[in-house]
Amino acid sequence: MNFETFQESLNTDAPPANSNVYLQSLWYDGKGNWEQAHVIIQDVPDKKAAWIHAYLHRREGDVWNANYWYTKADKRMPGYSLQQEWEEIVKAML
Repeated sequence: MNFETFQESLNTDAPPANSNVYLQSLWYDGKGNWEQAHVIIQDVPDKKAAWIHAYLHRREGDVWNANYWYTKADKRMPGYSLQQEWEEIVKAML
């Protein structure tokens, strides 16, 4: 799967078959379902999940919590748009 295919899947009712937990979370966020995206990723204990978790809290507007998770992911909160970060994370997880 490539980024374009993943993005097109947002027009469907379910994440692409065989999507890992990271892509499932990003898919739900892409569909506007922050809650489901957060539920899926919040208990995954690795740096990739921490990056997604950070992004989700940034989207939510909880800067303190986002910074906590960016630190866990060994990342810094970016100064560019949420959409650009979402695309960057999706591409990294593919």
